Amino acid sequence: MKLALVWFRQDLRLSDNPAFDAAVRSGAPVVPLFILDDETPGDWRPGGASRWWLHFSLAALKDDLARLGARLILHRGDARRVLFDVVREVGAGAVYWNRCYEPFATKRDEEIKEALKAQGTEVNSFNGSLLIEPWDVTSKSGKPFRVFAPFWKAVSSNLKAVPPLPAPDNVPSQQGAAPHSESLEDWHLLPQTPDWAGGLRENWSPGEVGAKKMLKSFLSGAFGQYAEARDHPSQERTSRLSPHLHWGEISPRQIWHALRNADPNAEHVSKFQSEVGWREFSHHLLWQFPELPERNLRQEFDDFPWTENEAHLTAWQKGETGIPLVDAGMRELWHTGWMHNRARMVTASYLVKHLLQPWQAGERWFWDTLVDADLANNAANWQWVAGCGTDAAPYFRIFNPVVQGKKFDPDGVYIKYWVPELRDVPAKSVHAPWEMTSPPSTYPTPIVDLAKGRARALAAFETIKNA
Repeated sequence: MKLALVWFRQDLRLSDNPAFDAAVRSGAPVVPLFILDDETPGDWRPGGASRWWLHFSLAALKDDLARLGARLILHRGDARRVLFDVVREVGAGAVYWNRCYEPFATKRDEEIKEALKAQGTEVNSFNGSLLIEPWDVTSKSGKPFRVFAPFWKAVSSNLKAVPPLPAPDNVPSQQGAAPHSESLEDWHLLPQTPDWAGGLRENWSPGEVGAKKMLKSFLSGAFGQYAEARDHPSQERTSRLSPHLHWGEISPRQIWHALRNADPNAEHVSKFQSEVGWREFSHHLLWQFPELPERNLRQEFDDFPWTENEAHLTAWQKGETGIPLVDAGMRELWHTGWMHNRARMVTASYLVKHLLQPWQAGERWFWDTLVDADLANNAANWQWVAGCGTDAAPYFRIFNPVVQGKKFDPDGVYIKYWVPELRDVPAKSVHAPWEMTSPPSTYPTPIVDLAKGRARALAAFETIKNA
């Protein structure tokens, strides 16, 4: 009997994995394969934080497969070449994978599928990453949705309660010599000198087991206060499932199914479901508009007068802008590889509006530093903040980081944790320490005046308002 080759990608789990399940059910010996494809075009090779996560996620997957009697095969290189080499080496009669939706991945996969079929190899692809395929939902006119609310209404009203697939009890294994595999350690995905990943190790447990523990902890704890407390960065009221979702250590269907016993009319349930919906919407947008990561979807923004300033960009990246909530968010990102969503919106708005830096510069920085860096989510959210995407924030909506801090971190707990220079500053002054009679000497003064920055942004938006 010929072998079944399972090509793992962004689906690093054994339960509710349609491709892996189908391969096991075929009865053929199964060879699990992961390819580290460094040939990704443009700027979208995995960033530093993603590579750190990938190392430990693959190590966990390798151990999980070993417990079922299977060996994870690792190869590095162009996926087209590597996959065909492994198919020939093991004599695979069928290849199974779960679909990816990035433009370069879909093009690559289409080419591979046609070439495999031409040589007589069976190819089976599945949806293992989304609640609904991005091409299966359109407006009544047959066009792509460009606004979230009607998109989510159309999707959520038609979702079927399909239970997740269980992990298999064992995996039919190949007899004889195992195929060649590279060493995960030899890929050097982890930082060497300096080792900047201490905060990542403290905060995350990559892998399927870690994902399930995170979901269980969230549902049994913070979930009940999610709707009213999710915007407060000092409170641990968010799921923190985003990196596990990106790498496919848990599926959206598993999360959806875990809510089945919750009150469907409860505000926290519907709010959390809608956040899962935003992830779906972002992938819908990326599929329909493959230029999303690089180009403004609203073409009038092609003439927007950005004012590129390397010093301002660097200050923002380092959390040294002199604006406490912005700096707290950026330092949280650098230390943990993650940032609270409210802080993400404020820091992004500050970069593109108060500092007038192009949104792509922020997108690239988040791509390199976020453990949940996801092409669809990252691009869609940056364009939303900048005002140049679909369902975008109005151009005149400019987050005031002082007002946002007072509203969502009134006592400065979040700020004081991440910006220790301000720990002795009274809560009433911590959001705008430059207004104190004697501001702390160890904390920088604002690199731009907020009122002047807002006025400059509004003037810039006026230049394209009627374009």
